[in-house]
Amino acid sequence: MAKKHKKSKGKKNTLTATLTPQNNGVFSSLAGVLPKKGRDKFLLGLALGAAAAYALGNEEVRARIIKAGIHLYTGLAGGLEEIKEQFADIQAELGAQPDPQSPISA
Repeated sequence: MAKKHKKSKGKKNTLTATLTPQNNGVFSSLAGVLPKKGRDKFLLGLALGAAAAYALGNEEVRARIIKAGIHLYTGLAGGLEEIKEQFADIQAELGAQPDPQSPISA
């Protein structure tokens, strides 16, 4: 004899509906575990916190970050000085030109 299956009375299996994988990113497997409200912000904070902990905990990575910051600052400071020099040159050129509206005395 065949086994008889009990019929469900209109109830849907919500457990399988919430645990189906979604292709939304790296943390898609955690989608069913975390509440929907604020989940994306939490996962972003988790990833940034893990990256910061790794960077601050590893001395070699920390040294590379500091060197990169120094190079960036040096480049920006040099560029700013160049802009100041160009601005001063333009002001000097404008100051050396005679004013076309002023009367020229002969």
